[in-house]
Order: sequence, then C-alpha cells, then structure tokens
Amino acid sequence: MPGPYVVPVHGDAELPKEVDVVVIGGGIIGASTALELVEQGLRVALCEKGGIGHEQSSRNWGWVRISRRDPREVPLMAESLRIWADLNRRTGRETGFKRAGILFTCTTEEEFEENRRWNRNLEGYQIESRMLSAAEFKDKYPSSNLKIAGALYTAGDCRAEPQRAAPAIAEAARDRGAHILTECAVRGLQLSGGRVSGVVTERGEIACKAAVLAGGAWSSLFLGNHALDLPQLKVMNSVLRTKPLEGGPEEAIWASGFAIRKRMDGGYTIADGMRNIVDIVPASFRYALQFLPAFRHEWRSLSFRLGARYFDDLRMPRRWSLDEPSPFEYNRVLDPVPSKAITASALAELRKAFPVFEKAEISQRWAGMIDVTPDAVPVIDAVDTIPGFHVATGFSGHGFGIGPAAGRLMADLVTGHTPIVDPKDFRFRRFSDGTKIELISGF
Repeated sequence: MPGPYVVPVHGDAELPKEVDVVVIGGGIIGASTALELVEQGLRVALCEKGGIGHEQSSRNWGWVRISRRDPREVPLMAESLRIWADLNRRTGRETGFKRAGILFTCTTEEEFEENRRWNRNLEGYQIESRMLSAAEFKDKYPSSNLKIAGALYTAGDCRAEPQRAAPAIAEAARDRGAHILTECAVRGLQLSGGRVSGVVTERGEIACKAAVLAGGAWSSLFLGNHALDLPQLKVMNSVLRTKPLEGGPEEAIWASGFAIRKRMDGGYTIADGMRNIVDIVPASFRYALQFLPAFRHEWRSLSFRLGARYFDDLRMPRRWSLDEPSPFEYNRVLDPVPSKAITASALAELRKAFPVFEKAEISQRWAGMIDVTPDAVPVIDAVDTIPGFHVATGFSGHGFGIGPAAGRLMADLVTGHTPIVDPKDFRFRRFSDGTKIELISGF
C-alpha cells in the first residue's frame, strides 16, 4: 500500500455468533466507539473491510485542536482533549499525544481581528489560547521570514500520531473483550420487525441488538442501500512527510501556503491547508444544491476535476443484496494518488517561511479522502426510522482530534446514558427536516 505505514492490527480468526453492538468501520471513530462500549460492559464486534485505521484516520495531519473549529464542535472537542490526555495510560500504548500548541497565522489585520473574535468561543473552557502580535511571533520564531499581522496561538492544542492512534484504541478494546475483525466488510443490516437484529458480513452473520456505522467516506453508500439518504462527498488532501529534521518549530503551524506538524520521529508532516481536490462524480450532481453554500464558502481552497473517478463511481453499484459481494469488498482501502504539485508547493512555501526546511528530505507522499457534509459538521445520531441503528460519520477533516469524544458520545446514545454533550447539532435529520444548513466560522 503506497499510503502511510500503520501499526498493524491482526484481526480475530473467529466470527462471533452474537454480540450486543456491531461497530462498522475501523477508523478512529469506530475504534473509539468500540472501546467506550466495551468499557461499559457491552459485548462488541468491530468490523473493518480493510485494516484498522488504514484510510483517513492514518492519513490526516495529526492535529488535535480545538482552535478555529466550528463553534458547534467546541464542547465536544473540549471533552476530547481531556480524553486524549489519558489515552496512553488507558490503552497501554503510545499514541504520540503531546500538548505542543498550534498557531494560525494572520496575514492581514482583518484576519487578526477575525481570529480574536473566534477565540471568544473558548471562554469558560480553561484552555490556554491568545493572540500573538507580529512582534511576539517574531520573538518566538526569530529565523522565520513570514510577514504577518499576528497569529492565534492555542497552547492548549495538541498533536498525536495518526498511524498509531486508531490501532492503539482498537487493541485496547480487544484487551477488554471486543472482537476485532479486519478484512471483514459488513454488507448490510438484518432487521426483525423493522429494528436491527444483526448484520451480514462477507464472512457470515452476527446477531446484535444495535449497530453503529462509522464508515467515513463509505457511509453514504452503505446508508443508501437501506434507503437512507446522507449528503456526503469526498475531498482529497495530499500530504508529505520528511525525514527527521533539527531546528524546526515544536508547535504545529497553519499559514498561507502550508501547514506543518512535528512528528514523533523528529520529521514533519507537511500539507497545503488551503488546497484540496474534489473529484466530480455522480453524487456531485445529486447533492449539488445542498453543497452549494459550502462550495461558495470554500471555493478558493477547492480544485474540481473530472477524471476516472467519475466513471469508477458510475460503475459502482448503489444497491446490492446481502447474499452477494458488496462494493466494500472490491476496495479494501481508499488510497488515492497524492498531488505532487500541491505537496511540492507547500514545501516550497514552507522553505521560504522557515529556511531550516531547506535541509528537509522527503520520505513519503500520500493522500486521503475526507468525508464531508454540507455544513462541515458530523452526524452522530440514532436513526429513528431503524431502531437500533446509529451513525457517526461526516467529520469533514476534523475527525482525528475529536474522535475519542465522538466515540464516547456515540456510546452514550447507544446505551441511553446522559450524553457527554448536547448532540442536537449532530442529528441525522437536519438534512431532511427543513433545518437551514449553514457553515459557521465562529468569527
């Protein structure tokens, strides 16, 4: 697989006949949900069509941030920061978690004031975050050539290793009794009297009382086979990593043209925070009206292209019976070809800003598919038309950091416990009940 090396998780050889909950999807959301459920005493099976964490959960930047989030996500992210801080102890494994801080630079005074206004969203959370003047930024990074008006500096933000986190959480769930099943695609739900009674996998059936879909970019396709419509598209982000480099920033930094995060091995993950590729596919037309506000808001950062993916998606079945192979069995891992031009541009801009990166050597490039919703806010909800069925998807590039708390919220909804935060902004029906769908920057 050309994508990043992920700590391997070997799946169980035996399929359980019956559990309380089946979690569909082995990314950080699914793994976190499984861990939370099994810790509450439920019998859990985590089913993944490929390998644990092999898609976007291992391909993201590794930022664990509350800064610059949609205000609707801030309460859940505050909980996630608390969970992350204890994950190494709780899992008994290294996730690479470190409180190192994140900076969002501001090129103009207007951007500076926008970020100052955003920072009011953190009032009451006891998270260290403040605005740095241009002079303070220069004092902090004397070798930087960036010409900026200042920066939002959230010292309470953190980082972790995407190639380690989901595997660590999944293995911790197995330590507590969960079944971890890799290369085991779930074809669909079994219903009895209209409610979930089991799932059908490529390896056989598992009886259960509840199922959680945490399928990332595959979720809309899975839901469609059960006559459920979720507006969701894929956005491709390209990343490179370097060999270990001394003298670079300890903090993660977002600036015009690049975004960086120091890695455990001393190298850096580098991307362009403003350039993503959107392949035009049949779903692009099906959901065009719902995504139009998002496209208008993000048009500067999106490059649309029409290519082979249009025809690949056109040929992909949107309906299948549970006694035949599903589309998930023909594509174990979404492993798109990264944009060399975008990653080269990001590295060039970084070298202008921080000359120390002139010495950086590229180790690898990869790309990942981000599952996005029209309002860039996830769905974390029970599906009221199918009792026992739950969905946690559409994290829109924000899922890695918020994943552990999303798993806890999902577990609360499955068990009927008091939710860790109010889940109203994450409800599934907001796309069909007349709710005004809007992107909220918090500025």
